[in-house]
Amino acid sequence: MNTIKEIKVSYTSGNTNKVKIRHSKDSYELLKSCWNMNTIELQEEFKVLLLNRNHQVLGIYPLSKGGISGTVVDAKLVFSVALKCNASSIVMAHNHPSGNLKPSETDLRLTKKLKDAGKHLDIQVLDHIILSKDDYYSFADNAQM
Repeated sequence: MNTIKEIKVSYTSGNTNKVKIRHSKDSYELLKSCWNMNTIELQEEFKVLLLNRNHQVLGIYPLSKGGISGTVVDAKLVFSVALKCNASSIVMAHNHPSGNLKPSETDLRLTKKLKDAGKHLDIQVLDHIILSKDDYYSFADNAQM
């Protein structure tokens, strides 16, 4: 006879010095500090900033690395990580190796898709940041959230 094992769940953030995100500039500065400046103009990457209910940073998850013109973003992975971290909200971020900060149609569709998915899980998507070495574009600041 097969026995089904009970799943044990534990949680600790291990982060005693919590950084609070108050606006898009905070997100940009934190994300930029975690980005490899030697490859930011070479390869597109997508990262997720995970936040608690008080908008304090739980962590940053490097979701994917792609090529010059794109990277794959799997919504299931975005939210599985957010759920495992007990995140209440997230900020998505990616770079454009070209340095052009204007969102593409793909960026706009992805933002809407993830924002809608987050609503079903009670995980708020606060912003989507496109960053470069010198500047950033915030979807929230530009009323595209």
